[in-house]
Amino acid sequence: MNQLVFFSLLTLLAVSLGDGNGPGVKVIVEEGSDAILPCSLSTKEDIKFFDWRKDGQKKDLKEEVFMYNEGQHYNNGLNGQSERFKGRVSHFPDELKSGNTSIIIRNTKVADSGNYTCDFPLLQPSKTFIIWLVVSPTLKDRAAENIPGAAPKPYTMIGNATEDGVTMKCEVRGAFPEPKVEWQDSDRNVLPADEPQVSERGGRFYITLQTTVKETKTNRFYCVAKQENISHMVDAEITVPEKMFEECKVPGQRYGHDIGMWIGLFSLGCVFGVGGTVTYFKCFKKRAAGEPRSQTANGHAVQMLAIPPEDPEAV
Repeated sequence: MNQLVFFSLLTLLAVSLGDGNGPGVKVIVEEGSDAILPCSLSTKEDIKFFDWRKDGQKKDLKEEVFMYNEGQHYNNGLNGQSERFKGRVSHFPDELKSGNTSIIIRNTKVADSGNYTCDFPLLQPSKTFIIWLVVSPTLKDRAAENIPGAAPKPYTMIGNATEDGVTMKCEVRGAFPEPKVEWQDSDRNVLPADEPQVSERGGRFYITLQTTVKETKTNRFYCVAKQENISHMVDAEITVPEKMFEECKVPGQRYGHDIGMWIGLFSLGCVFGVGGTVTYFKCFKKRAAGEPRSQTANGHAVQMLAIPPEDPEAV
């Protein structure tokens, strides 16, 4: 119901501004959305025949958009429709009895922009309404459109794990005009990055952009290249392994860990050092007292006695 109200209002404008060879009504939509082109007769008579056409590049050349002839039209067997409009244009059958011959163009393209005429050649006198359609382009991947200079899919690579995070690099090669390159997180927020490195060879731009990222819920990131001049945008996705973020330590935590390790090793060394010193003095004391000590000779353990030195006066 809202849709019918919408194009009914547009139809009133078309009747007042687009009758005959006047400037007509201007309809503006975004690329990819649906456009309703209004057209209606004020007499509210039942329509038998009408023809929608689009002006071509030459004045005498028109494209067939939608024709209706007593129940026959391009969607039920009537021939002659322009190839690029096939399957995208329809009318409102229930509104014909009220003189409404508006059409809807689905999934609009930038090339759909232009002047359209809604003709009633069988009326006396004949009537023509003019509608001006403007399809505003949106940024999207236009690789399939083979636009010269459109940036190809970026190259992405993971660098090193540092104290600040994991470094990543993105390269966009051979684009024209110069694209804007940026890093985004999984929520499409733009991330801080280094100054892009830009070079030009053969009229094409080569751009390298590096960033450092922290761990997120997804660890998924995008390198995005935008060329607004040609409404082209392309991106590349990259996911950083979780283990790389485990290697990134906060400086205080890392140094605290290292200090703790060295203190532990030092303490252990002191324990062994003191133990060894005590053992040495015990052995020395026993030897001085003449206690026997064991020694290995030819693979056999023998008891050795400490013999006190001879008294030269006792000889």
